[in-house]
Amino acid sequence: MLFYILYSRIMAKKVTIKDLAKAAGVSVTTVSQILNGKGARFSQATQDRVHALKKQLNYVPDFNARNLILHSSKTVGVLVPNIGNPFFSSFVRGIQEVCRQKEYMPLVFSASHEVELERYYLSRLVERSVDGLIIASSSITAETIDEILKPNAIPYLLFDQNQTHDHEDRVSVDDYAGGQLAAAHLAQLGHRRIVMYMPTEPTENVQNRLAGFKAGLAAAGIAFDEEAIVKTTLSKRGGYEQTAAVLAHQPTAVFCANDELAIGLYRGLQERGVRVPADLSVVGFDDIDLAEYVTPQLTTVHQPINQLGKQAATLLFNRMTAKEQPLEQQLVKMPVHLVERQSTAKVSEDQ
Repeated sequence: MLFYILYSRIMAKKVTIKDLAKAAGVSVTTVSQILNGKGARFSQATQDRVHALKKQLNYVPDFNARNLILHSSKTVGVLVPNIGNPFFSSFVRGIQEVCRQKEYMPLVFSASHEVELERYYLSRLVERSVDGLIIASSSITAETIDEILKPNAIPYLLFDQNQTHDHEDRVSVDDYAGGQLAAAHLAQLGHRRIVMYMPTEPTENVQNRLAGFKAGLAAAGIAFDEEAIVKTTLSKRGGYEQTAAVLAHQPTAVFCANDELAIGLYRGLQERGVRVPADLSVVGFDDIDLAEYVTPQLTTVHQPINQLGKQAATLLFNRMTAKEQPLEQQLVKMPVHLVERQSTAKVSEDQ
């Protein structure tokens, strides 16, 4: 009866660690140590009682108090340019899988390439004592890192869109090889008039794709026309809006810097009665899930997106657990491969 009365009173408000200790008949310190995995010195019966009451009372540890005790927020900050892009959705899912295994909470922010917003988010994350950061934004500068992250000794990892920084951990894919694969595929199909569809301000990884593409064409004996580079915003809308500029070059094929550009271009081509691939072959880059669901299915360079997220999180946790001992710079470059679907075909006689 006494426990029932106590239980009823506790359930009328948020359960505290003091409430749990009182119900278990032990001290707050004992409860804290048992719940934090440091209760081996207590009897199994005591440990079982505390855990059972935690479940019965629906006790949730106070976040701020727990931070003070463990000197850790058990959180990882993730900064991406556009969470609406299916690429980054898959990337974040990979991060989440590793964080869940480590019992950490990822805090994901999308800053839409706005420098001041990115600085704001980074500052707020630092204030909240995140244990580490994964930065997948091309707008982050070395100055921002030096001003905000390094003075606070927060471990971080750069994903492949960032400019090169010395000594930082980094995970990327072989963008140069991806460009070569796209070029070799189109050259084998007989294409010679090819447009490269790129973002207005290409990041380092996109520049590598272009360089690899040029090298691949050169290896096939094809001279790339520097005028045949069309730039737009790196999105489906951007791909759609510059369709006329692409067609003005009268190409037989287009290599898009990412799949979103290709999908936007699809709509623009359909509205103009241009058939893919009968009139124009299209190659993307990324292999997002939508690539299999557009019509025709998109030929694209595959990145292991989910695995990239897992690898980024794994490297970050390596760094977070190595604070007391030196750890060499971690650089991981993952391979890519071409996925040939229905958006590319041999050049026809009337092209």
